[in-house]
Parts: sequence; C-alpha cells; structure tokens
Amino acid sequence: MDLLSSVQKDSSAKVLILSNVITIILAVVFSWSLMIILWGYWCQSVIIGFFNFLRILSLKDFSTKGMKISGVQGQPSVTTGIKFVIAIFFAIHYGIFHLVYAAFLGVFTFVSQSVSPVDFGYIFLMAIIFFLNHLFSFMYFKNKQKKKSNIGTVMFFPYARIFPMHLIIMFGLPFYALGGSLPVLVLFLLLKTGADLVMHYIEHKEQI
Repeated sequence: MDLLSSVQKDSSAKVLILSNVITIILAVVFSWSLMIILWGYWCQSVIIGFFNFLRILSLKDFSTKGMKISGVQGQPSVTTGIKFVIAIFFAIHYGIFHLVYAAFLGVFTFVSQSVSPVDFGYIFLMAIIFFLNHLFSFMYFKNKQKKKSNIGTVMFFPYARIFPMHLIIMFGLPFYALGGSLPVLVLFLLLKTGADLVMHYIEHKEQI
C-alpha cells in the first residue's frame, strides 16, 4: 500500500495533516516568530514520546528479539516484566534528550538579546493541537495490532519519527530567521508536514 492510498484509508493521517495545516495557517495569520515554531515542535516531540510510552505499556503481543536483558534474550518468562522496564528506560532517555533540547531553546528565548519576545499562549495552542492529533492516533491504532511487535523497534521509533522533522527545521527555518520571506517559512513548514506524514506511514503501515 502506497502513501496516498494509505492516507485515504487512515483517518489518523488525515487528522495529522489537518493539525499541521492549522498550525501553518496560524503561523501565517499571526506572524509567528521562529522561536514560537521551534517551541511548538519541541512540544510535539514530547507528546510523541508520551504516547509512545503509553504504547509500550499497552502492548499485548510483543517480542524482545534482538534485545538482551540481564543475559536473557527473548524468553517468555521475562517479557511481561521487561515491558515496564523498557517503558521506564525509554521515558528517562527520551526525557533527558528533550531536557537538553529545551535548555538550548531556553538560552535563545530568555538570554539572547537578538530574539524577539515569545508568546507562550501560541506555544500552548500548538501543544493542544498536536496533543489532540496524537491522542486520536493513539486511540485509533490501539486495537489494530495485526502481528507481534518488536518492543525494541517500538522503543526506538520516536527518535526516527522526530529526526526528519527537526532536521528540516534545523536547516530550513534559520533562513527565515535571517530575513527570509513568508513563502520560505510556509515552504519549510510544508516540508516538515511531509516528513511527519511519511514517518507516520512507516510507523503504522502494517496496521492500516
């Protein structure tokens, strides 16, 4: 199944596109600064991690193939308990990564004199939009598991999910910050939306 046909069948993909389009419209209408957008997508990354944490805990049929825990690999006697260990490990590791990320954003937001003041009301609005998007996706796919999941893959995927998104932001939006036009901003936000949709498809294509 290709990306286009999957979008037609996948309501969560349509909600994902809608949430990104709403964000782009708001960014244009209210002339959002670079930092508002960066903080908003930081919030989306945290939300992705939160729902992946819940996804790990909610797995009913999974394997630990390729994972070695305390010298025992993939044995049924450890899989139930190891699910909680892996979920906590993921939360700590992913959380530390985003704390460091937030520290860098905080320096530019609160220390740098070259950055205009940030309206956190807009950031909260972005967070609400993306939270509703990922809540819908989590509930939509919660009972659609068609085969045994590899818990190591589930734990790793949020990193792969957010990497293209933030890579595009890292290399694209600075051009806007240095005086780029509004079309430049919209272009890179559309590229971010495309990356988000492709990674969503890769993550869930076997459940569609």
